[in-house]
Amino acid sequence: MAEPNFLRPMTAPDAEKGKAAQFGPDSALALDAGRSLAPWSIAYMTYGTLNAAHSNAVLVCHALTGDQFVASAHPVTGKPGWWEMMVGPGKPIDTDRFFVICANVIGGCMGSTGPAETNPATGQPYGLSFPLVTIRDMVRAQAMLLDRLGIERLLCVTGGSMGGMQVLQWASSYPDRVVSAMPIACAARHSAQNIAFHEVGRQAIMADPDWKGGAYQLAGVQPSKGLAVARMAAHITYLSEAALQRKFGRNLQNRNGVSFAFAPDFQVESYLHHQGMTFVDRFDANSYLYITRAMDYFDLAADHGGSLAEAFRTTTTRFCLISFTSDWLFPTAENKRIAHALNAAAATVSFVEIETDRGHDAFLLDEPQMFGTVRGFLNSVASREGIA
Repeated sequence: MAEPNFLRPMTAPDAEKGKAAQFGPDSALALDAGRSLAPWSIAYMTYGTLNAAHSNAVLVCHALTGDQFVASAHPVTGKPGWWEMMVGPGKPIDTDRFFVICANVIGGCMGSTGPAETNPATGQPYGLSFPLVTIRDMVRAQAMLLDRLGIERLLCVTGGSMGGMQVLQWASSYPDRVVSAMPIACAARHSAQNIAFHEVGRQAIMADPDWKGGAYQLAGVQPSKGLAVARMAAHITYLSEAALQRKFGRNLQNRNGVSFAFAPDFQVESYLHHQGMTFVDRFDANSYLYITRAMDYFDLAADHGGSLAEAFRTTTTRFCLISFTSDWLFPTAENKRIAHALNAAAATVSFVEIETDRGHDAFLLDEPQMFGTVRGFLNSVASREGIA
């Protein structure tokens, strides 16, 4: 019998991973863990045209399982870009007006230096010899990319979930470089509950016999089953109970009665199996470990003496925060905490809570109020900056 496709993870040729900025030994990336990367690279995509003043750049930061293909087909799966409803000609982030950059995060697996890439010192994949990275490291790498592109200031930085964490880090680390910031469905720190869910996922990967202590590439295998389980567990947190009930309820999957066995009886079970199997086709297991850990370590207030307001004390950035009523992964209360800290720092901030039963994943879906908010905020910022 042929091996199931989900046991043979696909990889995209380097030529299909978009553009890549290469940094040599003279441009080491300093990491919070006390180590540095050199040489290293960051893969990215751009959309639209940079104007003569270099003043219309919008940086889109991707979430945990995202990548640089925000508005173009994914080279592995062939599926549309993960935010094609948001980014493109005439869309809320209008590429007829704005120059959009999206980079694969450091530690990722779509061309940026990460645990799946080759360690030049050994000629073998980094695996667990790759240093731990943080959200701040990811942002530091993006800043070096923008330096390479000749972009000193960003008209806007935006993104949802882990992308929103990067937005907050950008506004805190580089306030003079960020005209406006639009964090969506995120928090200024990862909660104990979210850390717990991530640990379940990591343990599922590491319990897979094919993980091989992180050296599975050398053994010619992949911990696909463990990674699929990790994705299944995480995906539950991206939805809401109401959305699951509306979409699946207790409906059976292609059967008239229960099987009295452990095959997927219910539609919701089949759905989660599908999510797990398709995920391992495009994602590296070690990258999942590293990126979830980076999210766990994120605590912006802790970096500023326990005061979130201090993280934004000198900012002149204009903020627009967006949350969703049914998001229990990054609930509205966490987003309001950011808004309150910005108010305490005398920042210019607006806050929008969108009514939806779609849960955390609403930021990736067709939500007209979100589209209207993003379009209106960006147009307002662009008008203030004199961008036609």
